[in-house]
Amino acid sequence: MNTRLAAALTAAFVLLATPAIAALPVGASAPDFTTKASLAGKQFHFSLKQALRKGPVALYFYPAAFTKGCTIEAHDFAEATDDFTKLGATVIGVSADDIATLDKFSVSDCRNKFAVASADLKLINSFDVAFPNRPLSNRTTYVIAPDHKVIYAYTALDPAGHVAGALKAVGDWRAAHPKAP
Repeated sequence: MNTRLAAALTAAFVLLATPAIAALPVGASAPDFTTKASLAGKQFHFSLKQALRKGPVALYFYPAAFTKGCTIEAHDFAEATDDFTKLGATVIGVSADDIATLDKFSVSDCRNKFAVASADLKLINSFDVAFPNRPLSNRTTYVIAPDHKVIYAYTALDPAGHVAGALKAVGDWRAAHPKAP
């Protein structure tokens, strides 16, 4: 293998293995949205504005339901949902999947613990999480405070680290705002 090809492959591996910087930085205002969602196979309209009235929101974007990494991440969020709830936070997963697919995913992989929502490209682009050259979202997790400010942002294709980082951010926010919704 020539050295140019080896260097290109090494650079590509490093870029894929290293978490990217999330598009909306900490401190940015999260765009409000309403979309179709499913919890335990039952559809409803999810509104970020309404969810934030109850407390922080752990909003995570993922590429596609029923894929290996997205299944792992859904299981991880399902296991941690009770911890988020104790801190007054809502968990919602978002992908470009259609609502019929998400009805099934919310039962099987989300284990009826948290909702998943369907996003069009406008919503995906508003959070700057479009997957390069594909009509999908990247794997990005945000924690949004009730004032619509992003307090945590993490992008990485590897599902590891998303739940732990979001839970820590919610816990830190709650400790600083014990009387907030």
